[in-house]
Amino acid sequence: MSNNNSQPTLRVGIVGGGISGVALALDLARNSDLDIQLFEAAPAFGEVGAGVAFGANSVRALDGLGIGDAYRKVEDRTPAPWEDVWFEWRRGEGESKYLATTVMPGVGQSSVHRADFLDVLTTHLPEGIAQFDKRAVSVEQNGDEARVVFADGTDYRCDLLIAADGVKSVIRGHVLEGIGAEPAEPRFTGTCAYRGMIDSETLRAAYRAKGLDTHLVDVPQMYLVKDGHILTFPVKQGRIINVVAFLSDRSSDSPQWPASEPWVRKTSQAQMLEDFADWGEAARTLLECIPEPTYWALHDLAELPGYVYNRVVLIGDAAHAMLPHQGAGAGQGLEDAYFLARLLGDPRLNTGNIDAVLKTYDELRRPRACKVQRTSTQAGELYEMRDPEAAADDKVLAEKLETRFNWLWHHDPEIDVAQARSRLGWEHQLAAS
Repeated sequence: MSNNNSQPTLRVGIVGGGISGVALALDLARNSDLDIQLFEAAPAFGEVGAGVAFGANSVRALDGLGIGDAYRKVEDRTPAPWEDVWFEWRRGEGESKYLATTVMPGVGQSSVHRADFLDVLTTHLPEGIAQFDKRAVSVEQNGDEARVVFADGTDYRCDLLIAADGVKSVIRGHVLEGIGAEPAEPRFTGTCAYRGMIDSETLRAAYRAKGLDTHLVDVPQMYLVKDGHILTFPVKQGRIINVVAFLSDRSSDSPQWPASEPWVRKTSQAQMLEDFADWGEAARTLLECIPEPTYWALHDLAELPGYVYNRVVLIGDAAHAMLPHQGAGAGQGLEDAYFLARLLGDPRLNTGNIDAVLKTYDELRRPRACKVQRTSTQAGELYEMRDPEAAADDKVLAEKLETRFNWLWHHDPEIDVAQARSRLGWEHQLAAS
């Protein structure tokens, strides 16, 4: 965007200092024609949660955002010779019968602890861009200006406000009301998960003591039963095994989580073991090595009819929070950030075409993000023997598990950007300055 007297600097506010908000701020801050401010509700950057996984599409977005190298410094990968394995799939009962292997060539099971990754990203943020203790409470628009008000009584006015404030987004309601849509609150999915981390040597010893194959420690595993599944994969250079054990209550089409109950809490090992009492020995041995599990109630969002209202834009979980069953949620936030960074940082952007730019974001990103939401739910049904075609048929199940993620991973986010440029009449790349 040309910066001259007739074309003032564009003010961009980003609400939410999670991975997608920080990644977007980092990229946009490299452009001197944009005035970027990032507002985080907490007193400091910090992600709640454990590991976050990235598919090949997400790694492409990270590279495009200029933070791929930073990611590789802290990422965990499946150790050789299994480096391309995303998961091996097994029956969760009995002898853990092998079903299939899903491979993601060149990436495998690539993950990072959220807090570690955020630490790396935020060290690159220029001074003066991030403000803390800024919890958004309301937003309004007047003509081409958006104004966000914070709990401390301060406000911020900008030409473009980007809501990266997560599944419990305060700003989402403003966008949906603005486009005449129903409000969308987080929904309890009926699925809960126990999580824990195990020292890999401890787990190896426990498996050896029971005559179990220690291959199951080193390679990412998924154990499947009806209405439950357990995943494991090595992190911290193989020193720690990350475990997530899911159970789904499918007795209601609209399950409710008590409003007074936290979504994440500590629980007892005894309760966890009781819930998995009839699983096979490999699965139970895993859980016996987690003395203090945490318990997570998984929430998602309905697919939204729009991500943009005038100059306010939703990205990440504020737009498309989903179940974690494809390891794709954070990646969709990064695809959002990559798309917006490329277009908002383009010198051809001006106040006359910003609305058209945001329209392409909604038209091109939303259908894909909605499909990822939908297929993340369907993936859980597949893993838990509820898929209408596969059910518990090992052969059909194996075939689906080996192939169903290809469309998600093989996508190149640059294709969306190229399509957007074409719609905007920006097909020709500008000569490098």
